[in-house]
Amino acid sequence: MAGHRGDDAVARSYRDDPDPKVREAALRALDQTGSAGRDELERALADEHPAVRMAALELAAGRPEVPAGSVAAGLEDPDPRVVEIAAWACGEFGFDPDGADLSGVISALSSVAADHDDALCRESAVAALGSLAHPSGLPAILAGLDDKPAVRRRAVIALAPFDGLEVDAALDRARSDRDRQVREAAEELLGLGPAPGSRALAAGRSGPAQGRWPMNMARTES
Repeated sequence: MAGHRGDDAVARSYRDDPDPKVREAALRALDQTGSAGRDELERALADEHPAVRMAALELAAGRPEVPAGSVAAGLEDPDPRVVEIAAWACGEFGFDPDGADLSGVISALSSVAADHDDALCRESAVAALGSLAHPSGLPAILAGLDDKPAVRRRAVIALAPFDGLEVDAALDRARSDRDRQVREAAEELLGLGPAPGSRALAAGRSGPAQGRWPMNMARTES
């Protein structure tokens, strides 16, 4: 309610509440009033409860005042739910050849894509690498084509910003994948199937707006 009333003082008074749901609500209230700046977000990123860290990552995504390294630190979180949304948030930075150095972020995402025990984390990292579209992230995306079906589908779609013989060969190989959606996505990117926006490509999109990281902490494995 403090956010709707624009009462920053009330929201700030709950930042240290013992209930993580209250701390999360306070952070979101500050965001609604435009007062959740870098200090508030970095404070929440270090919260002891994963729900608060997840909320902070969601709100920090794409915010230029929040250092990329602060967001990427979530990729090493012990809770896979936090890692998953941290990967998504990293993908929201956008790659600007003349902008900030994201080499550390891309390296961390590549490590998650290759080595994380949770398939949803690997899938989210692959998607983020595709969103950043940096050449150094391509090897991890290509490696994702040998992972579980959901990761393979994501990897195919993540190849969209890339070109070259290696990419063409990977897409051609994906046309023979045992998973139908992987085959369809590859054919669409090669211009051999339905236009972009069809079922296969839509299946590869994700984000907080689609409820992948509900704040009640429920998480369904695919």
